[in-house]
Amino acid sequence: MIKKLDHLKKLITDEIEDQKYGSCPAELYEPIRYIMSLGGKRLRPLLTLIACSLFKNKVEKIVKQALAVELFHNFTLMHDDIMDEAPLRRGQPAVHEKWNRNTAILSGDVMLIRAYDYLIDTDEKYLPKILKLFNKCAAEVCEGQQLDMLFESRSSVTEQEYLDMIRLKTAVLLGMSLRLGALLAGANKVNQKALYSFGVNIGMGFQLKDDLLDVYADNSKFGKQVGGDIIANKKTFLLIKALELAGGQQREELDRWLSMKDFDPAEKVKAVTGIYDGLGIKELTEQKMNEYFDAGFSSLKKVDAPMQRRSLLREFAQILIERES
Repeated sequence: MIKKLDHLKKLITDEIEDQKYGSCPAELYEPIRYIMSLGGKRLRPLLTLIACSLFKNKVEKIVKQALAVELFHNFTLMHDDIMDEAPLRRGQPAVHEKWNRNTAILSGDVMLIRAYDYLIDTDEKYLPKILKLFNKCAAEVCEGQQLDMLFESRSSVTEQEYLDMIRLKTAVLLGMSLRLGALLAGANKVNQKALYSFGVNIGMGFQLKDDLLDVYADNSKFGKQVGGDIIANKKTFLLIKALELAGGQQREELDRWLSMKDFDPAEKVKAVTGIYDGLGIKELTEQKMNEYFDAGFSSLKKVDAPMQRRSLLREFAQILIERES
């Protein structure tokens, strides 16, 4: 399996390195080359190629369409960083910090345009379906980001509202990536829908795992500051459940930390994590996360493809589930 995944990853990396995107003005195109060179998991284009490989032996012909997914994902990251005023992306200066806000907006816009360039370079019989699939997903991702921003100014967010938001902001893109690969391989609608469902459910579990790692990850393995969500009062699944379940002294202490303007970050992380521990929040998050992972694997069983090929997707998902960073 590792050999097969390495081959697919190399196809994506080689395609990214071969792209020019544009040349003049350099200030417009250099940020695109910069953010695309920062690496990351490249999970979404990889899922597109894996989905295609379930039904076809060779996937080289759809690498550009897979790259379109990665371009779109990085476009959203570039604009998200502006909205969040995030200084870093993958441990390096964010585009709006390295250049400026306006350049980041324009470069992100060009990335989206280039994504369509790669999408339309495909068989005409698939093109209308591909564009419809991509456009629906792109709009949903924007809806999810808007909801996430709206939640920042709200005093309370329900569990269901949060789950609906992460489905749009994160999970649908994983589902679309898989469905795109299946569609380009000529798979029928039943297989496409099963893979989409698999991807959305795995995506939900993936985001809940991120929420969990932000609090409980091993500092030496985590790629960013442990407890960052606690410090920022970010409304994650863990905080929402804690606010729902805490009472008496626990609720008073949690409210105090949430309202505090001046505090020692390490002290706040330790105190809020202690409240989570007392309420069993880690276990509740793991339970919800595993519900989504189980639902995803149930959908995968409905895919009519050779067991050996499906096992590649299952084992890859297992890697995501067991990750520690």
